[in-house]
Amino acid sequence: MSENEIETILPLVQKPARYTGGETNVIQKNRGKSSLSFALAFPDVYEVGMSHQGLHILYGILNLRTSWRAERVYAPWPDMASLMVSRGLALSSLESGTPLYRFDIVGFSLQYELSCTNVFHMLDLGRIPLRAVKRREEHPLVIAGGPGVFNPEPMIPFFDAFALGEGEEMVVEIAEEVERGKTRGLSRRALLERLAGLDGLYVPSFHGKNRSFRKRVIADLDGSFLPERPVVPLIKTIHDRITLEIARGCTRGCRFCQAGMVCRPTRERSPDLIIERIQKILAATGYDEISLLSLSSGDHSCIGPLIEELMDRNADNNIALALPSLRAETLTESLIEQIKRVRKTSFTLAPEAGTQRLRDVINKGNREEDLLRTVQSVFAAGWGSIKLYFMIGLPTESQEDLEGIVELIYKVLRAGGGSRQVTAGFSTFVPKPHTPFQWERQISPDETEERQRYFKDILRRGNLRFKWHDRRMSFLEGLISRGDLRIADVMERAYELGARFDGWSDRFRFELWEQALKDTGVDPGPYLESRDPEASLPWDHIDAGVKKEFLLREKEKAREEILTEDCRTERCSSCGACSDTIELRTASPANSTLTENNEGEEPAKGEWKLRHFRMRYSKIDKARFLSHLDTASALTRAITRSGLRFEYSRGFHPHPKISFPSATPLGVESNAEYADIRVNTPRRWNRRNIMEAVNGALPSGMAVLSIEDVTDSGTSLSRKVIGFVYEMHLSDDEKTTKEERQGAVKKFLDSDRYMVHRSRDGKSRERNIRPFVESLVYVEEGEILRGVFLFTDSGSAKPYEILTYVMGLDENTARSIKTVKTHTVLANG
Repeated sequence: MSENEIETILPLVQKPARYTGGETNVIQKNRGKSSLSFALAFPDVYEVGMSHQGLHILYGILNLRTSWRAERVYAPWPDMASLMVSRGLALSSLESGTPLYRFDIVGFSLQYELSCTNVFHMLDLGRIPLRAVKRREEHPLVIAGGPGVFNPEPMIPFFDAFALGEGEEMVVEIAEEVERGKTRGLSRRALLERLAGLDGLYVPSFHGKNRSFRKRVIADLDGSFLPERPVVPLIKTIHDRITLEIARGCTRGCRFCQAGMVCRPTRERSPDLIIERIQKILAATGYDEISLLSLSSGDHSCIGPLIEELMDRNADNNIALALPSLRAETLTESLIEQIKRVRKTSFTLAPEAGTQRLRDVINKGNREEDLLRTVQSVFAAGWGSIKLYFMIGLPTESQEDLEGIVELIYKVLRAGGGSRQVTAGFSTFVPKPHTPFQWERQISPDETEERQRYFKDILRRGNLRFKWHDRRMSFLEGLISRGDLRIADVMERAYELGARFDGWSDRFRFELWEQALKDTGVDPGPYLESRDPEASLPWDHIDAGVKKEFLLREKEKAREEILTEDCRTERCSSCGACSDTIELRTASPANSTLTENNEGEEPAKGEWKLRHFRMRYSKIDKARFLSHLDTASALTRAITRSGLRFEYSRGFHPHPKISFPSATPLGVESNAEYADIRVNTPRRWNRRNIMEAVNGALPSGMAVLSIEDVTDSGTSLSRKVIGFVYEMHLSDDEKTTKEERQGAVKKFLDSDRYMVHRSRDGKSRERNIRPFVESLVYVEEGEILRGVFLFTDSGSAKPYEILTYVMGLDENTARSIKTVKTHTVLANG
């Protein structure tokens, strides 16, 4: 979509900032000067895709080459997709608005089975044939990567190639091969034939299933790429923080865990590198939380000194720390004390099963006493809530195991003294490929419902909350992850029937999948039943790094309730993940400099000055589509990135001292936004220095226009606002005449009451807006409607209401009218 085309529809959709681009640290390149274009496509909405670290890594790697252009594409929400279809607009990239079909390569990240229909929809909207056999020379190569490709069989008809394993090196090799092929004028088939020679790239049209294809592994994480200036989203994302991977792989050996098997062997980043990168990312983004990512963060060899050093460096700046993946036995009291130094981020512990017998079956390794000791430590440290995660339907599960979950939850509640909040999450076990349980049976949706009902009936406490994963979604996850080529027809048919965003509970329509199964004649039963270990599996030709013999040994040990030791500390289990060039790598505390003084250059305390400012700033062009909260977040991060230091509130959850008056309506431009801030500035900086620093850190469309010292700090900014001046540009309205506009304004001004309908929380009510409009003038020159709107304790009028109820414009036209807030009127000037 061109910029003009997208501008016409953004006012008509939810969360238009999903589609604007222009974020901080985004990389913009000249379309005409690139020798290769690569679309990084994520089959979910912007908020989800921008939380995925892998995409940030590939984006940074590809854009290191000045002649390559990597850009991002996300699945549009249904309201946007509908408008695109009705107006004939193609799905395009955020950076340059290039339609998907005009890229050389489109690379999809397959993170979740139920994103398949979004893949199809993105291809359709991008004007690329769904099936690979229907693509012609002018179409891009469509490649998939991510955990979803470890059984590529159900998706084979839709992709030209599958990148197996870790992509940092492979993505460069793919791009180089395609770039050379373009230069030589190779045909599409010849290009795929050359790509088929790359290690780790499975090209079904050439390879078939006659031999094994091994995944790619990065030997040394310290030598792999990590972005120092990641793109900072304009809107709140699922993981709204710095996420840095401190280790890859896991040797704990949980027998249900696909990631723990296919990501082997364990490789740790050195703590010095982690510290260095985090400090650079903090400076480049303005985030206030760090998340240390790994399959088991507490297992990192240097986790204690690493966290202590991070908090020593950043606690004074109120940078919080989160460890999203922790085993109960690794969460020590010293870690808890470090984490709570700024604010208490959430804790999630995963017992998985309710009895020690079943935990031994799945090789979980920890014990009930580990969990309860950790829970007591967390509550004693001041946390008011904790989350527990369980699986139901695990192999050999019995009623005794379900009762064990109930008993364990009650023990956790008692550990909290009856006043702490406990959230218990339940999901259905899905026997994933390349795990020891890949031959096991998955329980049916009816069996899942029966277990869920058991827990609902027996667990009744006011401070206990439940979260259930939809049993029907689990059914489809199993069907797709264990599927073969016939499931491709089921997925495509479900898409044709209207399935979209199947991983979202409010969009999920299971009846469409039931119809798709019926239409294609596929019986789902056999796909979820147990498999004969001697029989071939659809994914047997994919080598995920662990030997089938190892998986079979683990399957038998599960039946015998025998644990397998962690090869990090005990003997090798001969899983097959290590080789002459790829091996388990742990960081050595002895080689780290964390114990030295690494604080670097820090200005002396006397060099800073606490100041109270009032900022006037603008948000125009695409920035007008930021919500009030997202605008506040963008400004807060920009101030942090500029080098200023906020003053913070006190208490368990400190917040920067920044305040805003009422929200400007979404889609309205403004040259009169205000914020009061309390910051520490370098003593030598004047207001001009501060403005330049903050403006250099703001996203496109936002700018600080003036800064004044606040002297009357006793009155909040919101209490000082008494009105706004708006200008509505009616030149885009071709349906009404000058006389009609003037007549509508006169009728409004002559009225004592002018009723409008307002909806909130599904309820509609009438409101008289006439008392809130002090003046309304139609200026013929420029076709501008100018209004002074009062802001009172009892409310205010909205420009949209004037345009629809007073001027008589239809909803879409009113939302498309350019509206500008030119002034905010403050009491006493």
